Amino acid sequence: MATGTRRRTPPEAPRKSRTDRRARTRNTRRPAYGAGIGAALWLLVVCVPLYYLVATSLRGPGDYMAQGPLSLPESLTLDNYRNVFEVGFLGFLTNSLIVAFGAILLVLLVAVPAAFAIVRSRSRAVRVSFLLFLLGLAVPAQAVIIPIYLIITRLNLYDSLPAIILPTAAFTLPISIVVLTSSLRDVPGELYEAMALDGAATWQVFLRLVLPLSRPGVVTVAIFVGLNAWNNFIFPLVLTQSASNRVLPLGLWAFQTQYGTDVPGLMAAVVLSTIPILALYLFGRRHLLSGLAAGFGK
Repeated sequence: MATGTRRRTPPEAPRKSRTDRRARTRNTRRPAYGAGIGAALWLLVVCVPLYYLVATSLRGPGDYMAQGPLSLPESLTLDNYRNVFEVGFLGFLTNSLIVAFGAILLVLLVAVPAAFAIVRSRSRAVRVSFLLFLLGLAVPAQAVIIPIYLIITRLNLYDSLPAIILPTAAFTLPISIVVLTSSLRDVPGELYEAMALDGAATWQVFLRLVLPLSRPGVVTVAIFVGLNAWNNFIFPLVLTQSASNRVLPLGLWAFQTQYGTDVPGLMAAVVLSTIPILALYLFGRRHLLSGLAAGFGK
């Protein structure tokens, strides 16, 4: 007598899980109208000032006064940009570049070795010095501008570009050390041990291991210091006097007279002054994002 075999049917999935899957699919396909409206509003908030900046720089003073700031310019002109160069814009730009690159170089020369020492050293003095750097984050420049003025005058640096570079580097040094320290702590300790077994000296470890792996943090610090030096107003205002040492924030005052302000010319100068910073950001954008993630992701 032959025996038949029963077919085993696979167990059916619970109806509840299927319902949850369908609901989840509907939720993922549902368009986010609120996020789209918010993004459109934010785009409007960003684009309106940019439109005002560029459109005003391309119109004449009479057109600006007659038509209003947000109206479409009737005729475009480059006279404002020509006037910007006539009032000494290139000199202001050169001074700002010297201050920015000088501050970046000075901060990197101090911050990178200091961060390496903080990460690798177990000395109590190094830890105490790191805490002192952290205390520097709580001191605003406006609170100590008078002592800074006295120190600069005693050093015979008043009305010179080093008078701007030194305090700018000093006030950006604490946050730079914090970012680089957090970045170097992500370097695996096995790499240090491997180089030590190979007989590498400390300076070789610093040059061959630390500098290449800390590139995102270095770029982040360079952009941060450059932005602070480029936009700084209080140090150039208090520590310089002559027109030959003016930087761009002070140079924009040339468009304000006792009879009024040349708004189209001022906007043209602002457009030209943003080009170097925009180029710096585009050049180091990828390293900047990774450096920020490494520095503030903990």
